[in-house]
Amino acid sequence: MESRAVIFSILLSVVCFCYAEEVKVAVKGAAPIASTDENFICATLDWWPQTKCNYNQCPWGNAGIPNLVRFRNKILENAVKAFGSLRIRIGGSLQDQVLYKVGKSFPKCPHFKRRDNALFGFSKGCLEMERWDVMNKFFNQTGTKITFGLNALMGRKKLNSNDSLMVGKWDPQNAHDFMKYTASKGYKIDSYELGNELCGSGVAARIEAEQYGKDMIVLKKLVQELYPNPNTQPKILGPAGFYDKQWFDTFLRVSGPNVVDGLTHHIYNLGAGVDPTLINKIQDPNFLDQIAEVYKDISSSIKMYGPWSRAWVGEAGGAYNSGGKDVSHAFVDGFWYLDQLGMTSAFNHKVFCRQALVGGNYGLLNTTTFIPNPDYYGALLWHRLMGKNVLFTSHKGSPYLRVYSHCSKKSAGISLLMINMSNSTTFEVSVVDETNLYNQEYTNLNQREEYHLTPKDGNILSDVLLLNGTPLKLTESFDIPAMNPQLVDSVSPIKVGPDSIVFATLKGFKAPACA
Repeated sequence: MESRAVIFSILLSVVCFCYAEEVKVAVKGAAPIASTDENFICATLDWWPQTKCNYNQCPWGNAGIPNLVRFRNKILENAVKAFGSLRIRIGGSLQDQVLYKVGKSFPKCPHFKRRDNALFGFSKGCLEMERWDVMNKFFNQTGTKITFGLNALMGRKKLNSNDSLMVGKWDPQNAHDFMKYTASKGYKIDSYELGNELCGSGVAARIEAEQYGKDMIVLKKLVQELYPNPNTQPKILGPAGFYDKQWFDTFLRVSGPNVVDGLTHHIYNLGAGVDPTLINKIQDPNFLDQIAEVYKDISSSIKMYGPWSRAWVGEAGGAYNSGGKDVSHAFVDGFWYLDQLGMTSAFNHKVFCRQALVGGNYGLLNTTTFIPNPDYYGALLWHRLMGKNVLFTSHKGSPYLRVYSHCSKKSAGISLLMINMSNSTTFEVSVVDETNLYNQEYTNLNQREEYHLTPKDGNILSDVLLLNGTPLKLTESFDIPAMNPQLVDSVSPIKVGPDSIVFATLKGFKAPACA
């Protein structure tokens, strides 16, 4: 009798801690609320050398551009190719200390070296054109779309030793020579970005908004001169830093109409990588919602002062200083990353650049082996399933269930992203078509395609991702594995298990916005 009581107690505890909640998700498919670029998913390559260290660790290895320029790793190549046309942003903290060894501008080509009194603790570095040639061979082979971050500190000097303000006009000569060489070789550049984190109060250095706006006009004229064909002319991006309303508004007003194509801002809303509460922040929907105010304000700045421009998240690593050692490369980081993709697309952002493709603790690929981390597969599924048109999506259930919907990318109907941050609740999701006068539940004879992402052994700190219960592993030839959906009767609800991420494609959902 006592043993039965124990068994009943155990069963009762299971019931108490693992239960299901029915949720109706309403999708308005009449018209899109926003739209993204075709290449919304973007990843960065940074300049950090091996000696970039934080919190008694040096997590960059050979992943920085100075060492990665070999680009001869089969896994890396296949990981980029899998996207078809991955957007890569080349830039980061040290880009404003990079000299371009082209022509006779700089006879010597220095390497980044530790120097305590220098910007970010490093001396100036250099990009040789031989290395640039190798990089572009890789970009061409993998179909990459490139955003290149130019050195914006050329020609400037500090106002005084106690202030981070840099004064003077931008000297474009070295950038001109580099861009001229790039154009003459036929290398395809999607966009040029001027400077990195020099806006507002800056990070290690700053430039006043009025001067930055004037410099952007100079860059625009350079691009028009070197790329006279408007059909192949690279876009102009900036200022690549943290949003400051007054500074951004002035920057847009001074640069004027049709100069800044992409207004780029950076997001590190999780705080320092060493923060012991990092994992808690990632699983807190209320905390994650706070960054929405920045997205709203960016949209307002564009509407008021730069309607010709478009919002981009130009760099986002979640946690700064190379990310969290045990968190940023693990399954749990997908709660933050994929939620940000959904949130920014709903706020009409065109591009979201993840820091980094490889490097630090937040790389989409492992820094030493290049084997994909869980967020890589999440990004790849987004790229393949979520189309450009964003639909209004809502539900009245738990805030730990996040839901976003877009028109499907390659088929009729819609695709949904559902993120369950609860470790105890399964959400049984039914989709309601709010375009329909009677708000009917979506039903269709077509089978629904589902992609359930879960961590190995239920451990959210695992680097091994399961797709529909099967571990995702590279093939024997180092190719990205097939990511096939689970086909489900569309009459049944979508079951989103605890600590899981689910993509679902509803082919028969008739949304006028997707026609």
